[in-house]
Amino acid sequence: MVATTIPVSIETKRELEAVKGDRTWDEVIRELLHVYRREKARKALMELRKIPLDMEYREVRLKLGLRE
Repeated sequence: MVATTIPVSIETKRELEAVKGDRTWDEVIRELLHVYRREKARKALMELRKIPLDMEYREVRLKLGLRE
């Protein structure tokens, strides 16, 4: 594995170290990514659930702000 560095502020590093425990930085960052992606998907699903089932495809795209 090739390692790299990611510059972060001292405050951010302190907060991360507080939750890191004896895990590797790879484990911590992968967990954060997993949580972020899961939350993003949850929010998207909540938005989709707000759309009435009888809406036309074009109306759904407009409501979600998607381009044609």
